[in-house]
Amino acid sequence: MSSRTTPRGLRRLGTALAALAIGATALTACGSDKADDASGKENAAATAGAFPRTVKHAMGATEIPSQPKRVVVLDTGELDSVTMLGIKPVGAVSPHFKTAGGFPGYLADKVEGAKDVGPLLEPNLELIASLKPDLILSSKVRHEKVYDKLKGIAPTVFTETTGGPWKANLKVHAEALGLEKQAAEALTKYETDAKALGAAIKAKYHGTMPSASVVRFVAGPTRLYQKSAYSGVVLDDIGLARPESQSSTDPEVTMLDVSPEQIDKAEADLVFVTLADEPSKTKQKDVTSNPVWKSLKAVKNGKVFSVPDETWMSGIGVQAAEHMLADVAKATGVELPKQ
Repeated sequence: MSSRTTPRGLRRLGTALAALAIGATALTACGSDKADDASGKENAAATAGAFPRTVKHAMGATEIPSQPKRVVVLDTGELDSVTMLGIKPVGAVSPHFKTAGGFPGYLADKVEGAKDVGPLLEPNLELIASLKPDLILSSKVRHEKVYDKLKGIAPTVFTETTGGPWKANLKVHAEALGLEKQAAEALTKYETDAKALGAAIKAKYHGTMPSASVVRFVAGPTRLYQKSAYSGVVLDDIGLARPESQSSTDPEVTMLDVSPEQIDKAEADLVFVTLADEPSKTKQKDVTSNPVWKSLKAVKNGKVFSVPDETWMSGIGVQAAEHMLADVAKATGVELPKQ
């Protein structure tokens, strides 16, 4: 059996080709590392609040060229969000349900100097434009009809609706402001506080969570608020039970209108009551003088608590929710856990 020797020239060519292949592989790997590194840096910059940025929202996508400083908010949830994130808006609207008028009292020290650009359902576009905002925040459910006019004034970002999806809305507001990290930290703290409060209540009630009902007196039929409403989300975070009449998780069903004779649907261990209008405009007197109301165990046991409408109904944000936790702690007779 014969053996053949590879010619010297071919051996040299093979060696050169192998070296070239190794070099190309090394260059490809190096280029990949640089691309990955650049991508990582880009992502890190984005999460750190880099601008310009494009924010996707309920009305499409909006480019925000630089971090907003002059912000106009057209609803109370947005007002809670921006002030919680350390921004004093140049313009805002006051709650449309507020007997005293003006901005929410619980935010008084954070909105001083802000212009009222309301009313909420028909904001003053000329006044908004005069404030020279660099960002406008609202929702499709409130201001879809004037979105095109608003975005002609400044970059405008809308959530779909208000109320129940308040946590998701906060994330949109934070993204528009470049303050995602701060919003996430605040939300985590609130949820930790709510869970700790729930544990304290459960311990006091010997392992069984009490039920809670939410009654709102407005001009017109009295309302019972569901689990899907803003207040319902907060009570659920605490872990309080809800009566059957207020157990809906349907985002389209956030309240139930009841007559004075149907107020037994509010039966619960604890009843929280808010007043949105002048008492004479509501059914409060008719309800509370009714034998059906007087037969509720919470009424008999002295467990009916009047709480601020501006935090329980209109606040729709982390700051208002923290006030709700304090109200529930007081009503249940436990100390609000400190983190």
